Amino acid sequence: WQLRRPLLPPAPAAVSPEMEKRSQDGGSQKPSGLLLFSVFTAVLGSLQFGYGTGVINAPQEVIESHYAQVLHVGQNETGAGNLTHGANAPKDRLVVVYWTLSVAIFCIGGMFSSFFVGYLADRLGRLKAMKVLNILAIAGALLMGLAKLGPAHILIIAGRAITGVYCGLSSGLVPMYIGEISPTNLRGALGTIHQLAIVTGILLSQVIGLSSLLGNDRLWPLLLGLSGAPAILQSLLLPFCPESPRYLYIKLGREEAAKKALCRLLGSSDTEKQMVEMKKEKEEIEKVPKVSISQLFRSPSYRQPITVALMLHISQQFSGINAIFYYSTAIFTQAGISYPSYATIGVGVVNTIFTVVSVFLVEHVGRRSLFIVGLAGMCVCAILMTCGLALQSTYTWMSYLSMSAIFIFVAFFEIGPGPIAWFIAAELFSQGPRPAAVTIAGFCNWTCNFLVGMCFPYIEELCGPYVFVIFACLLLGFTLFTYFRVPETKGKTFEQIAEGFRRKKPSSRQLKASATELEHLGSTEA
Repeated sequence: WQLRRPLLPPAPAAVSPEMEKRSQDGGSQKPSGLLLFSVFTAVLGSLQFGYGTGVINAPQEVIESHYAQVLHVGQNETGAGNLTHGANAPKDRLVVVYWTLSVAIFCIGGMFSSFFVGYLADRLGRLKAMKVLNILAIAGALLMGLAKLGPAHILIIAGRAITGVYCGLSSGLVPMYIGEISPTNLRGALGTIHQLAIVTGILLSQVIGLSSLLGNDRLWPLLLGLSGAPAILQSLLLPFCPESPRYLYIKLGREEAAKKALCRLLGSSDTEKQMVEMKKEKEEIEKVPKVSISQLFRSPSYRQPITVALMLHISQQFSGINAIFYYSTAIFTQAGISYPSYATIGVGVVNTIFTVVSVFLVEHVGRRSLFIVGLAGMCVCAILMTCGLALQSTYTWMSYLSMSAIFIFVAFFEIGPGPIAWFIAAELFSQGPRPAAVTIAGFCNWTCNFLVGMCFPYIEELCGPYVFVIFACLLLGFTLFTYFRVPETKGKTFEQIAEGFRRKKPSSRQLKASATELEHLGSTEA
């Protein structure tokens, strides 16, 4: 847990060939066409996750108005939030309740289903599990797309709940599958594509959610129903993708099938190095019984890496990124931007661009370094944003400081905490405990997402523009934790990462041994 630099094997003779092999692989091995195709197919689930997250925001007023008609209640227009000192026109309480439930049920579904990621992944396999999940995605999209034909509020809430269940499972399965099929030297870059697909989905929902496109009173059901399109495409492409070689060999014991999958993924018949690595990992797993979620916290071998994984997910959600997305339009309006919705789309574009930047940086700079830079940069931006929001009524130019801070905050998020938290949980564990670890990490992420969404409006009402001081303090704490506790995983096999944690653990035993030795020496002297 307390790792600051990559750990090397103890024997010098063993280090040199390993480092030589790694440098050769890292510098020469390129992704095959099938590997890229498989990653693309898998992250269609991530694209749907992002689309489902963002699609509900753009047509909010239109859908609320439709709720009011269905419920036969009056409805008023909504103003800006407290952050920009606007006034909120009162809405009918029943409409507010149904709208809040429409938004929150997505996270509740994700929280519930994330507990079953490990079970489904091991029971059905990575590919078959994704195929089955697409049934949920299409069912949820149909309910939302047909909302105008029945009680809209009930159909949308049901559709969002089912979509949330799908996304909770998909957000765990996709990084797990990508991490297991990727070569060591490409694992970080390919793992980042999961987050790239999420932010692309969010941006896509923002663009086609404009009132001039689908975010209007006539076409909003189509806007919601399109969330099932990636699932349909993924269902058509999954039969051409190979199953995870690690799952085939380590879980099922099918060595020939694993070799065949490796040959297809690598585009080469030379799979000896990968098979030796998996055999060693399988031997280590067979030495201990199957790892459950409770054992992750009880066992000293897993307690440190699971704590690191959970803290990285907590830092991602408690960084304030969701608050930034929620209030960006209101801040742009206060700054005098004529079309604030387009400026918000600009934030989404920045979001996507810097996720692409992270794809290229993560294997060169390293996970830990990028995470620290991202958190520290966001901390500074949160302070600048607080100054801008607090003083923009006194100094008009402070609004532009707030806008600039928003764009830079999002850029730092996507350089580090955004993409890395998702795949590093899978990297910190070997094949045995990985499904349980990914399950609890996904549940933690969804729970934090839900808590931020439910609690932030009340905290913002209490603190006003100073709400980002809280996020600045949290980000400072997360930065320090990452610096002192999080190991670098770049260029390491899963077994080497696990060995790194095991090599740190014996410190308590050494203390006991030292105390026993001192007692023995004391009794000898006496």
